[in-house]
Amino acid sequence: MKILISNDDGYLAPGINALADQLSSIADIVVVAPDSNRSGSSNSLTLDRPLRVMKSDKGYYSINGTPSDCVHIALTGMLGQRPDLVVSGINQGQNMGDDTLYSGTVAAATEGFLFGIPAIAFSQVEHGWAELDSAARIAKDIVLRKLDALHKPFLLNVNIPNRPYSALTKIAATRLGKRHESEPVIRAQDPHGNEIFWIGPAGKAKEASEGTDFHATEQGWVSVTPLQIDLTHGAQLDRLRQALE
Repeated sequence: MKILISNDDGYLAPGINALADQLSSIADIVVVAPDSNRSGSSNSLTLDRPLRVMKSDKGYYSINGTPSDCVHIALTGMLGQRPDLVVSGINQGQNMGDDTLYSGTVAAATEGFLFGIPAIAFSQVEHGWAELDSAARIAKDIVLRKLDALHKPFLLNVNIPNRPYSALTKIAATRLGKRHESEPVIRAQDPHGNEIFWIGPAGKAKEASEGTDFHATEQGWVSVTPLQIDLTHGAQLDRLRQALE
């Protein structure tokens, strides 16, 4: 099996290193990741400047672009052979509910999915990298699972509580929950006295009922959510047709 690994925390992040170490024992891996932290970059591609590919001493490739850039370049020009799987992460912090729209971690996996390749995004629920080895073992377990029942290509979003491996007793199939609106921006001043703004923290969970990713991780379970890209609001089509007649 050949696996392309990327992330949004950068090629030096502990999460991608732990993931690569685990998956290298079961597959032929290639790591292509941003040269710095690109969290929150979503599915953006860099179109206003050329991108550079550098190779680290460890053999990882880094690109001065977004997670989507990394997977796109790997699949369309770098790799001599198409991978069997695209894996992204392990992200520092959860990507659940509405956050998946902003996530660079999910975006890297999505880029593989758009090229017709099965893809999985992995995130730890809490920041700080606690129990990272446990999360990497869970990631390997999921990659090794027989997912033949899923239509291919599939896109999975996995969130792993920061717990010891022995405490992660269940891997649950979930749907995305919902969050409240984000907290207000944080106003500050730069050294020259100019007003600047920091994006505020994410809002609290709004819909975290049984079956959601929020509920599962609150129970200490690993949450696995199948995602799709079709954004068409099918229920609105008839109403829209009537409004346009």
